[in-house]
Amino acid sequence: MNRSPFRTLDAARIVETARALAARVRERFPDSGLGRLATELVEVGRDATRLSTWLGRPVWPIRALAVLSSTAIAAVAIALIVGVDRHITLYATISDLLQGLDAGVNELVLLGAATWFLVSWEQRFKRGRALVTLHELRSMAHIIDMHQLTKDPERVLRRGRATPSSPQGQMSAFELTRYLDYCSEMLSVLSKLAALVVQDFDDGVTLASVDEIESLCGGKSRKIWQKIALVSRSPQAD
Repeated sequence: MNRSPFRTLDAARIVETARALAARVRERFPDSGLGRLATELVEVGRDATRLSTWLGRPVWPIRALAVLSSTAIAAVAIALIVGVDRHITLYATISDLLQGLDAGVNELVLLGAATWFLVSWEQRFKRGRALVTLHELRSMAHIIDMHQLTKDPERVLRRGRATPSSPQGQMSAFELTRYLDYCSEMLSVLSKLAALVVQDFDDGVTLASVDEIESLCGGKSRKIWQKIALVSRSPQAD
């Protein structure tokens, strides 16, 4: 069944957007750390694309091993039940009956837990891979935020005197706006890559991690646009 292109994320287009963004950053700010970071974002996008494809496919070796192990557990349980001597007196007293029921329930719980562990093995294996990548995306969001941290609109507005420890370099209002806008766009691409990772992987833990990354990127982007709004109101912006 083919899904509408407007209902799913297109990995190729996201990577292409990241590549075009990296080219724009390098052209506007050559040899800058932000340009190198934007180039790294393209590589992260390719890695996220490959991971998303892998997460959407079954891991047949794990499934086969899980089925064989579950079948073996079930066979052992059935063999034990069938092997019980039906001619012996099972319970002499109520106390013996209750103890037997308790032991039987415990065995069923252990067998069920072992079966569930095997059945969910593939999902937990994929979850571990996904969380590693999502952790990298979260770290990258903080790195992008560090690049815009010292880009203070007050320096463009020239309010106050610079100190010896003030950040070096001076951008025009236009350059500062473009720099901040590039940071915001990179955060947006980053959040789309996080959503792409779990597009075909329905796992509550991983989805919660993606939601956290999207909230993180959204919050940092709003902070950036507050700076852009300040710069746009300055006389230098005209």
